Amino acid sequence: MIDLNIRTARADEAETVLAFWKEAAEGTSITDDVDGVDRLIARDPEALILAECDGTLVGSVIAGYDGWRCSLYRLAVLPSHRRQGIATALLDAAEARLLAVGGRRGDAMVLEDNERARAAWAAAGYEREDHWRRWVKRFAAPVRTN
Repeated sequence: MIDLNIRTARADEAETVLAFWKEAAEGTSITDDVDGVDRLIARDPEALILAECDGTLVGSVIAGYDGWRCSLYRLAVLPSHRRQGIATALLDAAEARLLAVGGRRGDAMVLEDNERARAAWAAAGYEREDHWRRWVKRFAAPVRTN
């Protein structure tokens, strides 16, 4: 495995993370903007976990916990750095973080047509649950809480 630095995102890294996701992640989300990433980091500073190699951002995962569910999003590795153990290291860090806050089960959001992602999650021990479906609704305006 390569020499990695696994750490949480800093408050000033939203633009860097967004640029990384454009190159390394599949799909987009309504929260893929500076405000969305800034709010994630501000609300839960431990949730956005990054992997660096020689100062370059090479991987990410979001390990969110709301007191009830452990949710995993945005597991991504730079194409040039795949198959070197980075996703495994990120998931190890994410699972350790979620266990530390009392989590019992991780739920990963995986694009249905992303075969590579589905294989990676399966290799990490995650199983698809076909009896559940995600239902979504976009809000007209961002919901703000104080």
